[in-house]
Amino acid sequence: MKKLLLATSLLGFITTNSFAMEGEGDIFRSSLVVDKLEYQFSDEKATNWDVYGYAGYDINKIYIYSEGEKVKNESANSENQLVYSRAISPFWDAQIGIGYDKNNEAHQTWGIIGLQGLSQYFFETRTTLLLGEDGNMGLKTQAEYDALLTQKLILTPSIQLSAYTKDNEEMGIGSGFSNITIGTRLRYEITREFAPYIGIEWNKNLGNTNDISSLDEVYAVAGVRFWF
Repeated sequence: MKKLLLATSLLGFITTNSFAMEGEGDIFRSSLVVDKLEYQFSDEKATNWDVYGYAGYDINKIYIYSEGEKVKNESANSENQLVYSRAISPFWDAQIGIGYDKNNEAHQTWGIIGLQGLSQYFFETRTTLLLGEDGNMGLKTQAEYDALLTQKLILTPSIQLSAYTKDNEEMGIGSGFSNITIGTRLRYEITREFAPYIGIEWNKNLGNTNDISSLDEVYAVAGVRFWF
């Protein structure tokens, strides 16, 4: 708990001071991006979402992230984060904040330290270190790439990998490498702000996590991406 209180206090202190130091010419901006809102054609028949939003200036921003799934007649499983993000180079942001994960049986609060940006060959990446109240630590990394097939048709392969230091059966996670998800989505931008898409994804639990909750499936998805 002390780690989370420290992270929250530090987040508030840095945000207050950093925003006060912004130059007068810097413009305040905000956006909400629904990166994925999709139906999963699998046995679960789940609805998935992956959303993020930000508000702030070129150097200092506040980000919110939320991703999860909703299966019929069950409460939603979700991972949610609130972070302060500061640009440390033209292509990279350092982040600190708090996270809250929940499923049908339990919930988990995390301290968050992260790095987000554009890596070599224009891969959009984000890596986060998770610091749990119970001493558990996690690491999540994800990357995706937009390949322009035409001016409006865009293919986006993606990969996400997670790992933890301790078992937490209520949260459905085990120590070691926990899950790998690899997918690709093909979207058609009717406008820059709105694009329907189709795709395919492979989702597999690994190691101790697979012992807790076995998962190894390939499924098609269909959804929309939009932002404003």
